[in-house]
Amino acid sequence: MSTIETDEQGLLLECPQCGQRNRMRYERLGGMARCGKCQAELAPPSVPINVSRAEGFNALTSRSALPVLVDFWAPWCGPCKMVAPAFVQVAAEGAGRWLVVKVNTEEAPILGSQFRITAIPTMVVMHRGIELARQQGAMPAARIRQFVEQAATAR
Repeated sequence: MSTIETDEQGLLLECPQCGQRNRMRYERLGGMARCGKCQAELAPPSVPINVSRAEGFNALTSRSALPVLVDFWAPWCGPCKMVAPAFVQVAAEGAGRWLVVKVNTEEAPILGSQFRITAIPTMVVMHRGIELARQQGAMPAARIRQFVEQAATAR
């Protein structure tokens, strides 16, 4: 899905100009970032980011300057597969305003348990470690975008 990785400090991504691996610190997401090697401007993430480790997830959702839309899903879930392209669209439309994160509950059962996920897909909007909104079930991209925009403006 994406070549963006997470760790406890930030997002790890490659510069499209020179290939250098760079870290975008969570606290600075939404601002301008430059490659440490060639100084090219790094675009904000515009694709869903797969997260499978609780440490990286917790750091991202508690310290991100941007709201985070989390999609809790599983590979065997038909509605999850059906709504996956909508999350790609919402991530592209919200680049620089919010992040879209995908958590496979089969790979990260601790996160599913931590967030009491009882049905999938479940979407959660978080900002600075606080859950702002939750919605279960598949929706089209326009409704997902509306869901995250309403939650983000209510913070």
